[in-house]
Amino acid sequence: MTDYGHDIRLGIFPTPDAADPQRAVALAEVADTSGIDLVTVQDHPYNARQVDSWTLLSWIAARTTSVRVGPNVASLPLHQPVVLARAVATLDLLSGGRADLGLGTGAFWDAIAAAGGPRRTPGEAVDALVEAIDVVRQVWRGEGAVRVDGEHYRIRGLHSGPAPAGEPAIWIGAYGPRMQRVTGRLADGWLPSMGYLPPERLAEANARIDEAARKAGRAPQDVVRLYNVHGTFGPASGRGGLHGTPADWAEQLAGLALGEGMSTFILATDDARAVRVFGEEVGPMVRDLVSAGRERAAATEVDEVEGGAQEQIDVGAAGGAIASGGASASGEAGAPGGAGIPAAGVTQAGSVFRPTPDDGTRLTGELEWDEAARPTAPEPPGAPTAYTAQQLAAPQHLVDIHDHLRGELARVRDIVDQVRAGHLEVGQARSVINTMAMRQNTWTLGAFCQSYCRIVTGHHTLEDRSVFPHLRRAEPTVGPVLDRLHEEHEVIADVLDQLDRALVALADEEGYGEHGRRALDELGRSVDLLTDTLLSHLAYEERELGGPLARHGFA
Repeated sequence: MTDYGHDIRLGIFPTPDAADPQRAVALAEVADTSGIDLVTVQDHPYNARQVDSWTLLSWIAARTTSVRVGPNVASLPLHQPVVLARAVATLDLLSGGRADLGLGTGAFWDAIAAAGGPRRTPGEAVDALVEAIDVVRQVWRGEGAVRVDGEHYRIRGLHSGPAPAGEPAIWIGAYGPRMQRVTGRLADGWLPSMGYLPPERLAEANARIDEAARKAGRAPQDVVRLYNVHGTFGPASGRGGLHGTPADWAEQLAGLALGEGMSTFILATDDARAVRVFGEEVGPMVRDLVSAGRERAAATEVDEVEGGAQEQIDVGAAGGAIASGGASASGEAGAPGGAGIPAAGVTQAGSVFRPTPDDGTRLTGELEWDEAARPTAPEPPGAPTAYTAQQLAAPQHLVDIHDHLRGELARVRDIVDQVRAGHLEVGQARSVINTMAMRQNTWTLGAFCQSYCRIVTGHHTLEDRSVFPHLRRAEPTVGPVLDRLHEEHEVIADVLDQLDRALVALADEEGYGEHGRRALDELGRSVDLLTDTLLSHLAYEERELGGPLARHGFA
């Protein structure tokens, strides 16, 4: 079992189809607003049915704002390393530091030779890759001269540069033992494909990469593990790969992360719906499962202090902070979030778990529940009077997840304010251009809100299906609280539906006149109602589940 602790990232791998090149661009735009982290394309310059990868990646980078872009992987024999390095650096500069470089030794040697490239033996191909990485990194240095005196590439008297804006990663698509050792020694990431290297063979390859990294004076964690995956949302197909519901996918990917160390999953797909489900539903659930798994693993480690005793952390009053014996559980919470959003919970010096306080701010006064009637879970008989820092990691993780939801909600509110201002300004002039500008703002808002709604729904679904049943079995006295939290999940789902209807209504209006103002007002009211219900719910959940999570964890 290997977990390198890397952040979970998601990517896509669309086909660079020459018959419809805009399709890959459109998929990248969907990915950009669906929680996907990177967009990659294959590179086969000898294939007449595929467009040039670098031109396509440049176009994708220009049409997106957040996803990273890179080849998956570049066919080195048909790319001179200096030109390749400059292409990556230029794309990184133009995209604001969003370019990476996947490299392969080459395959399909007859096709490479037909395109004017060299025909190399397996050993020569690996040697050329090692030399090329040296060339690329010297060019990216951006100062001095590039000097490489290799068997395949000889570079002398070349000025280094341009330097990229950020730090593009070099991933290697490695399958053979020697290439895997090169990956451990030189690469920033390892990028195999599920179709060529199935999950049961990952452990052996990872061990080889780890050993090579250590021999080179590196840590195994210095090599990020990426994985090209494929699958079907539905019953298992004869082609293998991932299958089942989004929750099933999340469990399978979490298993690959916690058991095999893979952390960046790149889905081969040309289906826009699959991209959305992967980013908006699968992604948040994978991250929650992996975080919970890592916390369970940390909790099993014995934290020895002087005298061999674990640091003990006392339990505060029910619903209050849980603090170390030497730390105060009183005081104010940390810095507040956006306007109208209460401050987030904090951990002081790793010794205090503080549920986020509800400051009572309400924007609508329309809550669908009676807050005073919420049940409180009593401490069960024999409950510990002290917890370790590892045990408190579970409730703190809940706060961390909620803080992310609070922060994204603040962004939603900010974007709504910007759209409202934009509609009122350009709505004064009823030109076609201004109407298009308002619609573009509305579409951007709609995509962001839809993504946020799916993240909230995915988080609540994971709690209802996994976390709550686990806590109910482990501690039956918390049952009434779990029932109430589930009921509030249903109410919040209705509020999210109201927000969706308000967005649809706004998209149907031109933005000016009484109808436009009415649509904007309804949108603002829907966002205010979501703010009131969600923030009230999150604070209640943290207050009531802090103790049970410290005692039993997430699963």
